[in-house]
Amino acid sequence: MSDNPLENDPKRDRLIRERAYHLWESEGRPEGRDLDYWERARELVGMEENPSSGQLPNPIAEGIDPSAPVGVEEAFLQENLGEFPNALSDQGDRQATPTPRKAKKPKAGKKS
Repeated sequence: MSDNPLENDPKRDRLIRERAYHLWESEGRPEGRDLDYWERARELVGMEENPSSGQLPNPIAEGIDPSAPVGVEEAFLQENLGEFPNALSDQGDRQATPTPRKAKKPKAGKKS
């Protein structure tokens, strides 16, 4: 099999086709979902070909000591988080409702 899953490989295509067919049969042969089964089969075949592709790297193999202390931010960097004007928190804050302005009454005696 080819190392590149995007390359056209007849053997891999046959595996995907067979897997899609078995998935389709196992779910009662529903109509109109052939692309769903094809995609699921392609993902499953890809997982079988590369079983360790989803694992996180081993930090010890990378030369990193996992027991080393992790840096901590200074406390003053955290002091004002969330303390911005006009910003609502999750503590029940509500936007202030603006009070309606009263219409100005025309002054008596003046005509325009």
